[in-house]
Amino acid sequence: MSEQPTSVFPGFGDTETAKNRSSDTRPTRRPLAWNGGTDVGLLLLRFGVGGTFVAHGMQKVFGLWGGPGIPGFAAYLDTLGFTQTTTLAWVTGITELVAGGFVVLGVVTPLAAAGLLALMINTVLLKYGNGFFVASPAGANAIELDVVLGLAAAAIVFTGPGHIALDNRRPWHRRPGPWGVLALIVGVTAGVLVFVLLRR
Repeated sequence: MSEQPTSVFPGFGDTETAKNRSSDTRPTRRPLAWNGGTDVGLLLLRFGVGGTFVAHGMQKVFGLWGGPGIPGFAAYLDTLGFTQTTTLAWVTGITELVAGGFVVLGVVTPLAAAGLLALMINTVLLKYGNGFFVASPAGANAIELDVVLGLAAAAIVFTGPGHIALDNRRPWHRRPGPWGVLALIVGVTAGVLVFVLLRR
Protein backbone atom coordinates (compact mmCIF):
# COMPACT_ATOMS: atom_id res chain seq x y z
CA MET A 1 0.00 0.00 0.00
CA SER A 2 1.34 3.44 -0.88
CA GLU A 3 2.56 5.81 1.84
CA GLN A 4 1.36 8.79 -0.20
CA PRO A 5 -1.51 10.88 1.25
CA THR A 6 -4.88 9.98 -0.23
CA SER A 7 -5.99 13.63 -0.48
CA VAL A 8 -4.68 16.70 -2.24
CA PHE A 9 -5.28 18.63 1.00
CA PRO A 10 -2.58 17.88 3.57
CA GLY A 11 -3.96 16.08 6.59
CA PHE A 12 -7.50 15.73 5.13
CA GLY A 13 -8.47 12.09 5.13
CA ASP A 14 -5.17 11.21 6.80
CA THR A 15 -5.88 11.88 10.47
CA GLU A 16 -2.83 10.13 11.87
CA THR A 17 -0.44 12.20 9.75
CA ALA A 18 -2.32 15.39 10.68
CA LYS A 19 -2.03 14.60 14.40
CA ASN A 20 1.69 13.93 14.14
CA ARG A 21 2.26 17.11 12.12
CA SER A 22 0.27 19.29 14.54
CA SER A 23 2.06 17.87 17.57
CA ASP A 24 5.43 18.49 15.95
CA THR A 25 4.72 22.10 15.03
CA ARG A 26 2.79 23.22 18.12
CA PRO A 27 4.93 25.70 20.12
CA THR A 28 5.77 24.75 23.66
CA ARG A 29 4.39 27.21 26.19
CA ARG A 30 5.34 27.67 29.78
CA PRO A 31 2.44 26.48 31.96
CA LEU A 32 0.58 29.13 33.91
CA ALA A 33 1.73 29.27 37.52
CA TRP A 34 1.20 31.43 40.59
CA ASN A 35 3.96 34.00 40.91
CA GLY A 36 5.46 36.20 43.57
CA GLY A 37 4.38 39.38 41.80
CA THR A 38 0.73 38.42 42.24
CA ASP A 39 1.29 37.80 45.95
CA VAL A 40 2.92 41.20 46.43
CA GLY A 41 0.15 42.89 44.44
CA LEU A 42 -2.55 41.24 46.56
CA LEU A 43 -0.68 42.20 49.73
CA LEU A 44 -0.60 45.86 48.64
CA LEU A 45 -4.30 45.70 47.72
CA ARG A 46 -5.14 44.24 51.12
CA PHE A 47 -3.10 46.91 52.90
CA GLY A 48 -4.78 49.70 50.92
CA VAL A 49 -8.34 48.45 51.37
CA GLY A 50 -8.10 46.96 54.87
CA GLY A 51 -5.98 49.82 56.18
CA THR A 52 -8.48 52.41 54.95
CA PHE A 53 -11.33 50.64 56.75
CA VAL A 54 -9.30 50.27 59.95
CA ALA A 55 -8.65 54.03 59.93
CA HIS A 56 -12.37 54.75 59.47
CA GLY A 57 -13.20 52.29 62.23
CA MET A 58 -10.82 54.11 64.57
CA GLN A 59 -12.63 57.35 63.78
CA LYS A 60 -16.01 55.86 64.58
CA VAL A 61 -15.16 53.79 67.65
CA PHE A 62 -12.50 55.95 69.31
CA GLY A 63 -13.11 59.37 67.74
CA LEU A 64 -9.52 59.53 66.45
CA TRP A 65 -8.31 61.80 63.63
CA GLY A 66 -11.30 64.09 63.84
CA GLY A 67 -13.78 61.21 63.82
CA PRO A 68 -17.27 61.49 65.32
CA GLY A 69 -17.01 58.64 67.83
CA ILE A 70 -19.98 56.38 68.50
CA PRO A 71 -22.36 59.15 69.71
CA GLY A 72 -21.61 61.38 66.74
CA PHE A 73 -21.87 58.57 64.21
CA ALA A 74 -25.13 57.33 65.77
CA ALA A 75 -26.56 60.84 65.43
CA TYR A 76 -25.47 60.91 61.78
CA LEU A 77 -27.16 57.55 61.14
CA ASP A 78 -30.34 58.96 62.67
CA THR A 79 -30.35 61.79 60.11
CA LEU A 80 -30.14 59.11 57.37
CA GLY A 81 -33.31 57.46 58.63
CA PHE A 82 -31.83 54.43 60.39
CA THR A 83 -33.29 52.92 63.54
CA GLN A 84 -31.33 51.45 66.49
CA THR A 85 -28.58 53.87 65.60
CA THR A 86 -26.31 53.30 68.60
CA THR A 87 -26.20 49.55 68.02
CA LEU A 88 -25.71 50.07 64.29
CA ALA A 89 -22.91 52.56 64.95
CA TRP A 90 -21.09 50.01 67.11
CA VAL A 91 -21.61 47.24 64.55
CA THR A 92 -20.34 49.45 61.73
CA GLY A 93 -17.27 50.66 63.64
CA ILE A 94 -16.32 47.20 64.91
CA THR A 95 -16.84 45.69 61.46
CA GLU A 96 -14.53 48.27 59.92
CA LEU A 97 -11.90 47.66 62.60
CA VAL A 98 -12.02 43.87 62.75
CA ALA A 99 -12.79 43.03 59.13
CA GLY A 100 -10.31 45.66 57.92
CA GLY A 101 -7.61 44.24 60.19
CA PHE A 102 -8.40 40.69 59.05
CA VAL A 103 -8.08 41.75 55.41
CA VAL A 104 -4.69 43.33 56.10
CA LEU A 105 -3.44 40.20 57.90
CA GLY A 106 -5.15 37.77 55.53
CA VAL A 107 -7.37 36.06 58.12
CA VAL A 108 -10.71 34.55 57.03
CA THR A 109 -10.18 36.85 54.06
CA PRO A 110 -13.25 36.16 51.87
CA LEU A 111 -15.69 36.67 54.74
CA ALA A 112 -13.84 39.72 56.10
CA ALA A 113 -13.77 41.36 52.66
CA ALA A 114 -17.47 40.52 52.20
CA GLY A 115 -18.21 42.37 55.45
CA LEU A 116 -16.46 45.46 54.08
CA LEU A 117 -18.40 45.09 50.84
CA ALA A 118 -21.66 45.04 52.82
CA LEU A 119 -20.75 48.40 54.38
CA MET A 120 -19.99 49.91 50.99
CA ILE A 121 -23.28 48.64 49.54
CA ASN A 122 -25.11 50.60 52.24
CA THR A 123 -23.02 53.69 51.67
CA VAL A 124 -23.52 53.67 47.89
CA LEU A 125 -27.28 53.11 48.26
CA LEU A 126 -27.49 56.02 50.69
CA LYS A 127 -25.45 58.40 48.53
CA TYR A 128 -26.81 57.30 45.16
CA GLY A 129 -28.06 60.27 43.21
CA ASN A 130 -25.66 62.77 44.79
CA GLY A 131 -23.13 62.43 41.99
CA PHE A 132 -20.16 60.18 41.28
CA PHE A 133 -17.04 62.34 41.37
CA VAL A 134 -15.61 63.68 44.61
CA ALA A 135 -14.26 66.70 42.70
CA SER A 136 -17.79 67.95 42.03
CA PRO A 137 -20.43 69.93 43.92
CA ALA A 138 -21.42 66.70 45.70
CA GLY A 139 -18.02 66.60 47.41
CA ALA A 140 -17.91 64.09 50.27
CA ASN A 141 -21.42 62.89 49.39
CA ALA A 142 -20.24 61.55 46.02
CA ILE A 143 -19.91 57.78 45.63
CA GLU A 144 -16.57 57.64 43.81
CA LEU A 145 -14.44 56.44 46.75
CA ASP A 146 -17.17 54.13 48.05
CA VAL A 147 -17.51 52.39 44.68
CA VAL A 148 -13.74 51.92 44.40
CA LEU A 149 -13.46 50.51 47.93
CA GLY A 150 -16.49 48.26 47.39
CA LEU A 151 -15.17 46.85 44.13
CA ALA A 152 -11.71 46.35 45.64
CA ALA A 153 -13.26 44.46 48.56
CA ALA A 154 -15.25 42.33 46.09
CA ALA A 155 -12.04 41.59 44.18
CA ILE A 156 -10.38 40.35 47.38
CA VAL A 157 -13.43 38.17 48.07
CA PHE A 158 -12.77 36.30 44.81
CA THR A 159 -8.97 36.33 44.60
CA GLY A 160 -8.26 35.43 48.21
CA PRO A 161 -5.32 36.94 50.08
CA GLY A 162 -2.42 35.39 48.18
CA HIS A 163 0.41 33.45 49.78
CA ILE A 164 1.64 36.31 51.99
CA ALA A 165 -1.18 35.89 54.50
CA LEU A 166 -2.17 33.99 57.61
CA ASP A 167 -4.83 32.25 55.51
CA ASN A 168 -2.12 30.48 53.50
CA ARG A 169 -3.06 26.82 52.87
CA ARG A 170 -6.56 27.23 54.30
CA PRO A 171 -9.40 25.72 52.20
CA TRP A 172 -10.62 29.15 51.05
CA HIS A 173 -7.06 29.98 50.01
CA ARG A 174 -6.64 26.82 47.95
CA ARG A 175 -10.06 27.20 46.27
CA PRO A 176 -10.95 30.91 46.37
CA GLY A 177 -13.65 30.73 43.69
CA PRO A 178 -16.39 28.71 45.45
CA TRP A 179 -15.63 30.27 48.84
CA GLY A 180 -15.66 33.70 47.23
CA VAL A 181 -19.13 33.16 45.74
CA LEU A 182 -20.46 32.02 49.12
CA ALA A 183 -18.90 34.99 50.93
CA LEU A 184 -20.18 37.39 48.27
CA ILE A 185 -23.75 36.12 48.76
CA VAL A 186 -23.42 36.60 52.53
CA GLY A 187 -22.00 40.13 52.16
CA VAL A 188 -24.51 41.36 49.60
CA THR A 189 -27.43 39.87 51.54
CA ALA A 190 -26.27 41.45 54.81
CA GLY A 191 -25.77 44.85 53.20
CA VAL A 192 -29.16 44.91 51.50
CA LEU A 193 -31.01 43.60 54.58
CA VAL A 194 -29.53 46.30 56.83
CA PHE A 195 -30.50 48.98 54.32
CA VAL A 196 -34.04 47.66 53.90
CA LEU A 197 -34.92 46.54 57.44
CA LEU A 198 -33.19 49.12 59.63
CA ARG A 199 -34.46 52.30 58.01
CA ARG A 200 -37.63 54.14 58.81
